Amino acid sequence: MRRKKHNFIWHLAFVGVIIGIGFFIYKASLRINYSWNWRAVPSYLVYKSHDAVTSPVRGIVKAIKGDEVVIKKISQRGSSAKDVVLKVEHVEVKVGEAVSSGDEIGFNSSYKAGPLLMGLYMTLKVSFVSIIMALIIGIFTGLMRISENPLFRNLSVVYIELIRGTPLLVQIFIVYFFIGTIFNMTRFFAGAFALAVFEGAYIAEIIRAGIQSIPRGQTEAALSLGMNYFQIMRYIIMPQAIKRVLPALAGQFISLIKDSSLLSVISLTELTKAGREIVSSTFSPFEIWFSVAALYFIVTYTLSLLDRYLERRLAGNE
Repeated sequence: MRRKKHNFIWHLAFVGVIIGIGFFIYKASLRINYSWNWRAVPSYLVYKSHDAVTSPVRGIVKAIKGDEVVIKKISQRGSSAKDVVLKVEHVEVKVGEAVSSGDEIGFNSSYKAGPLLMGLYMTLKVSFVSIIMALIIGIFTGLMRISENPLFRNLSVVYIELIRGTPLLVQIFIVYFFIGTIFNMTRFFAGAFALAVFEGAYIAEIIRAGIQSIPRGQTEAALSLGMNYFQIMRYIIMPQAIKRVLPALAGQFISLIKDSSLLSVISLTELTKAGREIVSSTFSPFEIWFSVAALYFIVTYTLSLLDRYLERRLAGNE
């Protein structure tokens, strides 16, 4: 009971610290005389668009039935022709009104994703493709790293050390401007490939560590049962190794999502670039960058929760 009371006090202290940080940010904004404008932010996530509906023919509005507008077509010689029916939610013409081809009849409204949401979609898309490729690269390179064949082992060492020893930004430029030009890569694929190559080196080391953490006696026991190398890896080693390295892999995936912001340098309109474009047109940097940070946090924190869930499930299966 006493411990619960102490925990409650510490939770209150936590809330107080968070409120204090928010108050500090607010006071700091007053010192720089900044005018906050949060009202515009939701429209950068979702907005209601008005799509104009124009008349495809010259004629007279014959009838308006609900969301349908019937236009009586007039031919070039003045004789009437077949009626044209248009779907219009918000009608701006009246019955009997003459319209020409291209005249606006009204508009249809619909909700569409704003630039921030589209940027988030691109971030998730390029991150997902990169994660798949990075996993494949990482698993194969990790296996090569522990191989007894000097060719495979040395190649994996060179790849891992070279990638880990150079900045990701430089690698993105090399992949996009050099490799991408040679192989005619699209901007999206070049960016995803650059991220995959970078993260693959780290995943390879994680996989290697996971495999080497399994006691060698299990491999020897499997060999004594007549299993070959691939069967041992497939049925004995890898299932255990993946469980052990799952937290580290999740951390690497989260890192990859954040690193995808660097793809803005090759004009891939992911979340960071979308935010930068909005800032340049609205001059509201604080609201936009706080919103961009919040979106990144939502994605990465969701991934963290998923990782914890998988860890609990896998621990329960042991």
